Amino acid sequence: MTEKRLYHSVADQIMKLINDGAFPPGTRIPGERELAERFNVSRVTVREAEIALQALGFISIKTGSGVYVLDPTEKASSGLPTVTAFELTEARLLFESEAAALAAKHISEETLRRLSELVETMSEDDPQFSEASAEADQEFHLTIAAASGNAVVKYVVESLWKIRTEVPAVREVHAAICAVEEASHRHTEHADVVKALRERDPSAARHAMQAHFRGLLGSMIDVTEEKELEELRKKTTESRQRYLDSVAHTRSA
Repeated sequence: MTEKRLYHSVADQIMKLINDGAFPPGTRIPGERELAERFNVSRVTVREAEIALQALGFISIKTGSGVYVLDPTEKASSGLPTVTAFELTEARLLFESEAAALAAKHISEETLRRLSELVETMSEDDPQFSEASAEADQEFHLTIAAASGNAVVKYVVESLWKIRTEVPAVREVHAAICAVEEASHRHTEHADVVKALRERDPSAARHAMQAHFRGLLGSMIDVTEEKELEELRKKTTESRQRYLDSVAHTRSA
């Protein structure tokens, strides 16, 4: 079994321990090294399993502190986990890259034609097509997940997309990216995935999908940095105005 397949098994075993009460809500689960030894896998595999479980809302990874089991009440009121756009995209990179690799082995010509149509829809620059482009993007990824031929992979990818479209904080970040992203860029990344699928090349399909998500992560960094700078400029302006008002008040007194 490859490393990429192993993390599915490790995630299942961790979930079983949580459900059996070995790791109650609020407790810190053992570190990567201990879990790697327990399950006889690498620390990388454990980390990938934890990322997947966090995206699904079962655990919380706190940098420098550890990994903690979430209480069911800590999930969003919609039943979806409270995660960041970065966390979700990390999980999507893992699952959807493997979905593409699986799909490359037996994807049909009909499905390939549909994916090409969706890529063309996403390439439209006209603002009127923004909603259609977003819908095409979602259908593109879900179609590949379905073409993987694995019902569990399809279910997980659908769940990740539910988070993508229904968790407000995640939706906001993606909306900001879509507002500045060029249609030609979207076209190239998705077209590369279709090309690899058409060539029935699992490795190329995996790498093309990974490249797409790495580009998305880069865009998220740019967008969030700009947002933070904008908030800083706003606070600076407000502070400056308060100072000027204070000076004016002192002079008039």
